[in-house]
Order: sequence, then C-alpha cells, then structure tokens
Amino acid sequence: MGSFVSGITGCLAFLLYTINTLFWICPILIISLLKLLPLRVIRTVCTYLIDFSASSWISCNGIIERLFHPVKINLECDQPLSTKEWYMVIANHQSWVDILVLQRILNHRIPFLKFFLKQELIFVPVLGLAWWALDFPFMKRYSPTQLKKNPKLKGKDIEITKKACSKFKTKPVSVMNFVEGTRFHKSKHTRQASPFTHLLKPKAGGMAFALSAMGEHIHKLVDVTIYYPQGSPTYWEYISGKVKHVDVHIKVTDINDKMRGDYTKDRQFKIDFQAELNKIWKTKDEQLTKMAQQGTPNKEVL
Repeated sequence: MGSFVSGITGCLAFLLYTINTLFWICPILIISLLKLLPLRVIRTVCTYLIDFSASSWISCNGIIERLFHPVKINLECDQPLSTKEWYMVIANHQSWVDILVLQRILNHRIPFLKFFLKQELIFVPVLGLAWWALDFPFMKRYSPTQLKKNPKLKGKDIEITKKACSKFKTKPVSVMNFVEGTRFHKSKHTRQASPFTHLLKPKAGGMAFALSAMGEHIHKLVDVTIYYPQGSPTYWEYISGKVKHVDVHIKVTDINDKMRGDYTKDRQFKIDFQAELNKIWKTKDEQLTKMAQQGTPNKEVL
C-alpha cells in the first residue's frame, strides 16, 4: 500500500512540476527574444524579468513540494546572504536532487543560480532553450586526444568560459560550480583513489576560469555541504515522498588573492589554487563526517 501511495504521489508531483516548468518557460523564452535587441537598457530589463520568472518557477516548485512530498531541510549558515552580492557557489554532488535542494535553500537569498552546463545539454528539449535564455554558461571540454590532433583548440574552453561569464558583470549573480565534475559514487571514488572519505577529488579549472573572467566582481565564496541521512536519493525517490529530511551546512568566506590569477599560464598559481581548493574540500569532508555522526541537529528548518 505504501509503495502504491508513493507512486501516485510521485506521478502527481511530476505532472505538476512539468506543468509549472512549461508555464514559466513561455515568458522566459518570449522575453529572451526581446533581449536580442541591441539596446543595453532593454537587455538589462529583460535580464531582471527573466531571472524573476525563473525565481517564481522555483517558488512554485516549492509549493508543489510542500503539498505532495514535504521535505524538512535543516539549514545552518554561518553568515547572512544577500541578493545584491556576487557569489561563487560550490557544493558536493551526490544526486540530481542536489540541484533541487540548492534552488530551494538559496532562492531569494542570493541572486539566481547560474549553473555551468555541458554544451550537449543545450539540445535537451525545451529546457535547453530555457537554460540558454537564462544565460547559463555552456562549457565545451576538449580531451587530450582532441587537443593533440588539433592544437588550435587549446585555450578554447577558457575563451568560452570568459565570454559566458562576461554577461554577469552588469547584474548581481551567483555562479554555481560542482567542482567534483560528476556525482559521487563509490566506484568513482575507488578509481580516483580519492584522499577524501565522502568526496571525489575537486577539479580547479572551471572555478579558476570563472573567477578570472569575473575579475573583482565575485569576492564571496558560498560553500554548501549537503548530507542525506537516509542515503543519496534519486529524483523519483525525492518527489515520491521517500526523502523526509536533508541537512545542509553553508560556509561563506572571502575569496582571497591566492584564488585569483592566470590559471592557464601561471604554473605556480595553478598549483596554489588547487592547494586552496583541496583545503576547502578537506574541511567539507570533515563537515560531512560530523553531520553523519551527530544525526539531525537543531538548525534553522525550512
């Protein structure tokens, strides 16, 4: 009986999420066409309207969640957040549910999250266009084999990153980066011989390029640690009501000078940047261990 009820709950929630997504994509796409006009004032206004529509979409998703599969999020944040600040946001990555959790806890607390996406995702029906309209950076990565065959491709990914991030200098924005590059799995952890207990090795390139492209605009780092007491859930498990609560810890710090420089040409900076990111990851790993040991703490509940 329980599985039947959860199945019905999941189907209804998925249907409403789909309707809500299609509803808000319409104004986003229409406004994005106006944004093509070569007038700075119109482009700026359109950017604000598009981000407002996207935030409203997330708010409506929150209503659906509370009605069909309520999830208690125990949140601990060490500093106040602002919608008027530029942020670099990083988080551990275990499930696609991470994105839903991040959107819920950060919506209306910081500027709308802009995710780094693989270039291939622009072809996802409907959503690809929406991500394009929202100015999500689409990343093109080249393998060592491709670079060997065509040396001219070297540095192209950096150019794409800088061009994408240049759009974020006129309005406060939160640039989101899963620095592990992929979702955590025990097999990946073993294959990497990761020195961390709960995490894969962090990749510094994308984050370093984004900070370089944004110059002095981004000077705050929002480090989010997500812990699922019942284990990492699938999207279906989440929307069908099988996830009861999630623990989240947010640490806000200044981005220091050691994380600003030329990641491509300055070898010492590249080494120092990776070392700084490894320190952050070590602290995050310790935080996850602490969250696993202490159970559900008494935090702010969303």
